[in-house]
Amino acid sequence: MSTGFGLFIAFWCVFLFTMFAIGGYFMFRKFLKRLPKEDGMSILDWQDHYINETRHLWTREQIAFLDELVAPVPELFRDIAKAKIAGTIGELALKENAPHMTQDLIVRGYIIATPKRDHKWLIKTLKQKQVDLAPYQGLLS
Repeated sequence: MSTGFGLFIAFWCVFLFTMFAIGGYFMFRKFLKRLPKEDGMSILDWQDHYINETRHLWTREQIAFLDELVAPVPELFRDIAKAKIAGTIGELALKENAPHMTQDLIVRGYIIATPKRDHKWLIKTLKQKQVDLAPYQGLLS
């Protein structure tokens, strides 16, 4: 066996191990989110519940606004991110007993559901739409 072929095999083994580790990590995270909590429902079950309970509150304009906010997410993960954010927005709407979705609920839900690194895009988008950021400073910091 030549040295080049041996190095290729070693590289291929490291590559496969790394890919399996990354895939296993994401599968395990999804598995943990599907495990029922003490109330009998999992994180993903609650997310689906909030989305289904507030589906009638959304208008086309508000869905388009949410689509615009999740636009920087890679297309492969966009549906998952949108569902997570919509679940958080639905939870807020149910807690506040909102009669309909508002831009304020959507922005607050987006801020709560996303990590801080994603808030830069939100701030940029809201400034383009000339939305006052003052009510959200407590959530953004």
